[in-house]
Amino acid sequence: MTRKTLTAGIGLVLLLVLNLLISTACTEKKVEESKNLEQIYKEEGLPVRVETVKQEDFKVEISFNSVLSGIKESGVYAPIGDKIEKIHVKVGDYVKKDQILLTFPTDSPSAQYNQAKVAFENYKAAYKRIEKLYKSGGISLQERDNTRAAFQVAKANWAAARQSIKVKAPINGYVTRVAVSETDNVKKENELFIISQTDRMKAKIWLSEEQIFEVKTGMPATASWKGYEIQGKVIQVDMGMNQYKKAFQAQVEFDNTDNLLKPGTTVEVKIATHIQPGALVVKRQHLIKDGENFAVYVVNDSKAHKREVKTGKQHVLDVEILEGLTPGDQLVVEGQTLLTPDAKVKVIK
Repeated sequence: MTRKTLTAGIGLVLLLVLNLLISTACTEKKVEESKNLEQIYKEEGLPVRVETVKQEDFKVEISFNSVLSGIKESGVYAPIGDKIEKIHVKVGDYVKKDQILLTFPTDSPSAQYNQAKVAFENYKAAYKRIEKLYKSGGISLQERDNTRAAFQVAKANWAAARQSIKVKAPINGYVTRVAVSETDNVKKENELFIISQTDRMKAKIWLSEEQIFEVKTGMPATASWKGYEIQGKVIQVDMGMNQYKKAFQAQVEFDNTDNLLKPGTTVEVKIATHIQPGALVVKRQHLIKDGENFAVYVVNDSKAHKREVKTGKQHVLDVEILEGLTPGDQLVVEGQTLLTPDAKVKVIK
């Protein structure tokens, strides 16, 4: 063996010994630190965070998306086909029943306005003459009745002709849609307007087989859109499933007195299926599974006390506690997984 090889071997041995000494020292340090930590926990207690149990209103809600419509809506359709002469209202206008919304020309061939007017005036004059003759005994009752019948037909035709060129509002409400413009040529039965009563709104929602057992008539509801919210309630829940939707339809009505939301708006409808004022509520992650039941830890006199709790309804991450907690209890919300009953704890703020 050469001197160089011997020197290299001695160096390798020294390096291994040094690493062993360092490793041993680190291990002893970790053990010492671990012992120190355990000693600290034993002397001062396991660190935990707590929250004071308080009473609060607890609500369970089911959410749906739906489209709002006025509590009453009526479509207005063209009674004849022709060119529109004048539109008298615009979207947003409030109109009363029988208010004129739109007019067609009086010379419209479809309306036969002028012909009906002339016929009505002629039959009216003829009926007046016949009535006088009948009273004086100049004609028979049959002749008088025939003339009166013809006059009534002419009167009805004249009313229909006027109605056909002067389109009126069928109900009180707001004009929520104008489907045509002046000078448009429309066909008979084309949509012209939508009139809606928007002081109250309605929405239809579809319930699954599970939800049908939760949603009941009279339950409070809200409809919200971009920060705006209106209040209402469920007014009807179908007892039979819609075979096309494979769901049960429910109707919800809302108070919209200030017209915050508009017909046609897609809103989030929330129905409160369970409301409990003054409930005790904890987060799901603060519960500990204890066999078939749940438990929590509370702190009293710097010790952790394990309590079995009876849970009620759950909404998202919130769980209603029916038994096992009282207002003012110091509930452990961090560190509970490391605890054992009667363990000494230190509350970290």
